[in-house]
Amino acid sequence: MKFVRKALDATEKRFFAPGKPFAFLYPLYDAADTFFFTPNAKTSGTCAVRDCVDFKRMMITVVLALLPCALTGMYNVGFQANSLLKTGAAGVPIDWHGAILNGIANVYPAIFEPTSVIGCFLYGLVYFLPIYIVTMIVGLGWEILFAAINKHEVNEGFFVTGFLFPLIVPATIPLWQVALAISFGVVIGKEIFGGTGRNFMNPALVARAFLFFAYAGQISGDKVWTAVDGVSKATPLSYASQGVDALTNAGYTQASAFFGTIPGSFGETSTLACLIGAAILILTGVASWRIMASMFVGGMGLAAIFASCPSIAEAFPAATLGPCWHFVLGGFAFGMVFMATDPVTAAATKVGQYIYGFLIGALIIVVRAMNPAYPEGAMLVILFGNCVAPLIDYMVVNANIRRRVKRLEAR
Repeated sequence: MKFVRKALDATEKRFFAPGKPFAFLYPLYDAADTFFFTPNAKTSGTCAVRDCVDFKRMMITVVLALLPCALTGMYNVGFQANSLLKTGAAGVPIDWHGAILNGIANVYPAIFEPTSVIGCFLYGLVYFLPIYIVTMIVGLGWEILFAAINKHEVNEGFFVTGFLFPLIVPATIPLWQVALAISFGVVIGKEIFGGTGRNFMNPALVARAFLFFAYAGQISGDKVWTAVDGVSKATPLSYASQGVDALTNAGYTQASAFFGTIPGSFGETSTLACLIGAAILILTGVASWRIMASMFVGGMGLAAIFASCPSIAEAFPAATLGPCWHFVLGGFAFGMVFMATDPVTAAATKVGQYIYGFLIGALIIVVRAMNPAYPEGAMLVILFGNCVAPLIDYMVVNANIRRRVKRLEAR
């Protein structure tokens, strides 16, 4: 690593130091430098809280917590496709994905075997990796551009956004839509408000919402969920909107939804992988367990009430699902662990976090049960929660102030 350190120092002096030809691109150099090494800047004074956990380590912890979702998601994309290929329901894609898959098959024929874990993983990797690369190139390009214009460093926060976004889109999404969506998420969702730490909505969800409203047919249609040619296969939530019987008749079980062998976005299908990520984030203290717990209680509690109320269940078929189905389907678990807990956009006060999480969990079930045209709900509800989080904190802080004033007046 000494060689890397010397090379970076020499590059800075020659190209990026003040007065040098590429001084305006210093944020690009700084991003590379802080990628390899911890910044030399240290806090000083008596009012700073000193800790061994810096922003970079927090972001790395989130990325590590996301790895189980990414790995299981890639395997599931291949498993879903190979299961159909073996039944003769479809053919290998004829686009550039298919060319790569056939090339790999010449070396590793098991890539088209649903029983091959490595084969299914490689199949999914062919779809995931281009989405991730485009997201990082375009998103980091915008980050570096704004950093150069505003003369500040490139924050590590995008590495999380750049990993989150590919996990919440279908495998078959066109790459030009990926570039367009992440541009919208970074520029409109974050940079115009001042960059990392100043955005009031999650940039990855903003990008996903842009796709949903701009290209609704392509992002939520039946054909986007399986990486094979000529197949339309709805997600379990589409069947769930018709009631629990339609869901089970389609062949879905709570076990397959829990382990993640169902159609869906890369990172949202496996509840087990989400729970592993939750354990990592809670044990390291990176994410708020209060938000996760209150969101779970709010969502599952309301789901139980809906399922036990005959009049509601009769009017809204999705209300018959019950808490177990709602927890393992769609983006509830993924949103609970990785999206709602975003420390920048979530409520900051302890009481506010309970209210914030409970509100999101309950509203997701309301949307799922009572709006069959949009059976997911998690994305828009979490964005709504981001918008009201400052108001929740404001009310909690004012309530604390009024309580303390009364306490002082009573003395």
